[in-house]
Amino acid sequence: MRSKLVLLALSSALAACANTPDIADKGVSSVNVPVVTAADYVFDASAPDGALAPGETERLSGWFQGLGLGYGDTVYVDGGYAAAARGQVAAVVGQYGMTVADGAPVTTGVVQPGAVRVVVSRVRASVPYCPNWSVPSQPNYENRSMSNFGCGVNSNFAMQVANPVDLIHGQEGSVAVDALAGAKAIRMYRNWPLTAIAPGQQLRPLKTVEGTTQGNK
Repeated sequence: MRSKLVLLALSSALAACANTPDIADKGVSSVNVPVVTAADYVFDASAPDGALAPGETERLSGWFQGLGLGYGDTVYVDGGYAAAARGQVAAVVGQYGMTVADGAPVTTGVVQPGAVRVVVSRVRASVPYCPNWSVPSQPNYENRSMSNFGCGVNSNFAMQVANPVDLIHGQEGSVAVDALAGAKAIRMYRNWPLTAIAPGQQLRPLKTVEGTTQGNK
């Protein structure tokens, strides 16, 4: 009878192991990965007959400044007078080193007559819930990765990527190949100091594009 009970206990334990779902953090891939989020911000400006009303240019510039408009954002102009007001909006957007994109995303509400809607589409990348110390590192009977595994590298990667959309799909290559783009990276790699410390700069001092050596400070 005792042997039967032992066999039943072992079979129950094996069945429980077989039914245990695969745990994501038992491999070498990071569980904490960058997540790309998108948000649209709208600004309705008065533009009778397609020309921005007096004071609307200043209001629009202040709105851009409050948003911190910069690289990674996309600006659109929507509404019945979008084509007519596009030039004025583009002049304000140009002060931030950007241009107005074609088309416009779908936003909530209808653009009122005599107005134009300026839309800023913002894409950001971040690693949610990092740092993550929710699970103690020891004991670790299941040989799982630490809960914080991947937070450091992926958080830095998410903050440094110039255009977060590139994390979803890469940019399409140009039909014409620009050899200077690849040569620039190779030239910087060859001319840059070996390390940031003084001995490395002495072994390979920093050089300019023309090949002359710059003095170390």
